[in-house]
Amino acid sequence: MSERVAGDIDYARHGQGYAAQRRTDRRIEAYVHAALGDARTVLNVGAGAGSYEPRDRIVVAVEPSKTMRAQRPPGLAPAIDATAESLPFDDAAFDAAMAIVTVHQWKDLAAGLRELRRVTRGPVLIMTADGAALDRFWLSDYAPEMIAVERRRYPPIDAICTGLGGRCEVRSIPIPRDCVDGFSEAFYARPEQLLDPAVRAAQSAWSFVEPARVEAAVARLRADLESGAWDARYGEWRRRPEFEGSGRLIIGRRSGDS
Repeated sequence: MSERVAGDIDYARHGQGYAAQRRTDRRIEAYVHAALGDARTVLNVGAGAGSYEPRDRIVVAVEPSKTMRAQRPPGLAPAIDATAESLPFDDAAFDAAMAIVTVHQWKDLAAGLRELRRVTRGPVLIMTADGAALDRFWLSDYAPEMIAVERRRYPPIDAICTGLGGRCEVRSIPIPRDCVDGFSEAFYARPEQLLDPAVRAAQSAWSFVEPARVEAAVARLRADLESGAWDARYGEWRRRPEFEGSGRLIIGRRSGDS
């Protein structure tokens, strides 16, 4: 029986090995956990393999992909098979909710955000990317098709804030040079890593690009690294301690909440 596909990626095909590449970076995690405040009960929607899930609070995780649920490590509670658009919980059931790099996978963004707001008493945290900022990354010169795919997939920040209602705060998330979470911008100072098929396999946007174009982009990057052309043009990126790219943390609060 084939796995149910809730979003635009079939994780039965593309989710293998995801947990090994997309690990929690503790410095990024600190931004998420601080924004949760004093919440004791937390709903994690689109929980995947459990990245950024707090272990010092009561967490209920929701994840529609069987492949991703199977990669949750020991110590985390099993995830419930459900989608953001139809959460099986009572109104105001949780102190806080979080959705980490998942809203671009939802079939109905507005419905998913309404559901998150419905079941949450306090803050709702959305970690996502600002499509308008994606071309800050040098990879746009090598794989413009991949960046274009990402720009189309990520919902506008304003649309997320409107869907959450109430008051929204939008924070930029700095990426450390040695970030261990293997999304594409995490390798801004380590371009050689993007030559690895296993690294790219954990970055879903590549799967929307024709294989021949992916191969051409990778070949050009490899050639420029070997010749020194990449370092001549972008070498100062290796020395940046952090990069403020497209990552955003949106914190939605009910009107009147502090």
